[in-house]
Amino acid sequence: MTDRDGAQPATSVESLYPFLYSGRADPAAVQAEVRQSTVDKVAEILTLRRTVLDRDGARLAECARTMAARFAAGGRLLSFGNGGSSTDAQDLASLFLSPGGTAPPLPAFALTNDIAVITALSNDVGFDLVFSRQLGAFARSADIAVGLSTSGNSPNLLRAFDEAARRGLLTIGIAGYDGGKMAELDSIDYLFVIPSPSVHRVQEAQTTVYHALWELTIAAVGQPAA
Repeated sequence: MTDRDGAQPATSVESLYPFLYSGRADPAAVQAEVRQSTVDKVAEILTLRRTVLDRDGARLAECARTMAARFAAGGRLLSFGNGGSSTDAQDLASLFLSPGGTAPPLPAFALTNDIAVITALSNDVGFDLVFSRQLGAFARSADIAVGLSTSGNSPNLLRAFDEAARRGLLTIGIAGYDGGKMAELDSIDYLFVIPSPSVHRVQEAQTTVYHALWELTIAAVGQPAA
């Protein structure tokens, strides 16, 4: 599942799993190809995660400390995205709301949670405004806006970041490919880009990034400011 604006042409299932369409009658050979395909994909995502860690590890830690300071000042996390990224936005919000163990719950919610609001705004004013209108209605300057996109090109995310920045929110973007139009914005304080042409690997690595941000923020909550 990709963003609304599509990023890149969808990859066919046949090109991803050619061994399922080869017409071979040898189950052992097909199983060997399946096994190798799985190994290759695991190696690919591990390499990608290391690349992101090496490039952005320090910025992730800095961003988490800034997020912790916002929470300490009474801020809330507002997350948003389209398609598969909307489910990631909801997952991110749920991590902060219900962390489990001894970690403190922190105020967070996804702007895609209320389907009545989403459909009303889409129908009445346009889909490009479904997030910026919500931010305009109830965002506070101490809040945190986190937008996720595989392409970095979703118009409703670009508008949301601009609205959030105007209101003084801490803005965090998580994108794929080369960052798309999100990389051109001055309204994003921290942008983390997953440098891969595969939407599958992008979304897997994005999940790692926001889980790392959550863990680092929880660790920083309650610590004295540097």
